[in-house]
Amino acid sequence: MIIILILAMRKNRPKAIEIKPTFVILGDGECEFWYFQMLKRNERSLQIHIKPELPQKKKLKEQYEKVLEYSSIYSKVFWIVDYDVIVTESRASQKGKKNTIQEFKEYHSNLVKDFKNVIVIINNPCLEFWILLHFEKTGKYYDSCDSAAKQLLKHITDYEKTEKYYTNKSKDIYLKLKSRMHEAINNSKSLGNFDVNSPYTAMSQMHLLFEIKDKNNKGIFKIV
Repeated sequence: MIIILILAMRKNRPKAIEIKPTFVILGDGECEFWYFQMLKRNERSLQIHIKPELPQKKKLKEQYEKVLEYSSIYSKVFWIVDYDVIVTESRASQKGKKNTIQEFKEYHSNLVKDFKNVIVIINNPCLEFWILLHFEKTGKYYDSCDSAAKQLLKHITDYEKTEKYYTNKSKDIYLKLKSRMHEAINNSKSLGNFDVNSPYTAMSQMHLLFEIKDKNNKGIFKIV
């Protein structure tokens, strides 16, 4: 009787529900916001949340605090950082006071050490450099987003840094670039790892997002 009871209990036990991983992407610039909006629109099978819901400039400390908050809510947190902003703010810092590069170094070190579900993604100078890597294998350092965008115009002659251009319904920025994704990933990986002590080095770590894998070690993005 005991054996029968145990078998019955096992038979009626509710099946475990597989919870899909949820990702949050935190960025501070308009281009990032528009780009990831289009990623979300085209990768509908993924539970991706874009924060903030509207682009807004926040201080580095405020961004960091949001990353910490989201780390306890989402499976993965991707913090997208335009490093040209950090470099520019550091140049403007008062002598003798902690500059923005030093501040970011502390945040970055803490996240790498203690928050395994947080991935910090550096674009130096900015997202346009990641887009440029879809067309060029280059390690040239651009000291501003405008200079990177100027080089990008050689490949995308109609490129505009506008919401209308990024989110065009007929062919948005994500779809425009998707066929070149493998090239961009390989080019970004060839730049090596981020070094906080080398602020004037070209960098894009966007491959860390697009090469993320599920529990079966399969890529979650259907990149063609």
